Amino acid sequence: MDEKFSCDCCGACCKNIRRSTFYTEELDRGDGVCKHLTAENLCEIYSERPIYCNVDAYYEKFLSQKISRKRYYEMNYQACERLKKLNSD
Repeated sequence: MDEKFSCDCCGACCKNIRRSTFYTEELDRGDGVCKHLTAENLCEIYSERPIYCNVDAYYEKFLSQKISRKRYYEMNYQACERLKKLNSD
């Protein structure tokens, strides 16, 4: 696999974890923001992050036989843009 999901590290997904059924209360610092998100919008546990926080690993394990990588990335980029818009409102 050469292609990787290109994240711009905006932090929008980590600032809206309550909007996803994947994220558990254990990640929520109490305000819908992931407790592992730093002030620089980086993940403190990036190399050990849960699989549902890793677009590529999640795709490989659960979706590679069900949807194309291209379509999965498109869906993730669309969700990202919606989350960015929520944060700007």
